[in-house]
Amino acid sequence: MSAPFGGSGRAAGGLPRLPTPPTGWPIGSYATYGEAQQAVGFLAEKEFGVSDVTIVGVDLMLVERVVGRLSWGRVLGTGAVSGAWFGLIIGLLLGMFNNQGFAWQPMIGGLVLGILAWTVFAAISYGMSRRDFSSASQLVAGRYDVLCQPRSAEQGRELLAQLALGGRPT
Repeated sequence: MSAPFGGSGRAAGGLPRLPTPPTGWPIGSYATYGEAQQAVGFLAEKEFGVSDVTIVGVDLMLVERVVGRLSWGRVLGTGAVSGAWFGLIIGLLLGMFNNQGFAWQPMIGGLVLGILAWTVFAAISYGMSRRDFSSASQLVAGRYDVLCQPRSAEQGRELLAQLALGGRPT
């Protein structure tokens, strides 16, 4: 059966066009993404066909780290600063393309309007959210498995065993 719009169902570079579960045999499992990347880097150094390799995050979690406490002063101040930058940029662009040469009035107007608008938007957003803290969310995995296509999985396992033994050939 062919794809509905022609082609093989794969985008350039051999990646699937639609979300697809990974395939392959596990050749290594690591606690952090950095360790999994290091393992794939080691395979690449050993001239292993890394196009057969996939890193899969298993047991996904959404981690929300609290960054700090929010207050009306902090929210309004951040809104004012963000608005000032945006207003200055817009005012600068308008001032540069003025037919009478560069003008300062658009910059000052943009600055004032940016501060007012962003401060009002920040106040409305904070008033409606009812959260007294700021946070950053991150998607992390409990472990990272390195999968390899069956045709070269055994060779990949042997190389990663060398890495586990300190990178020396066995």
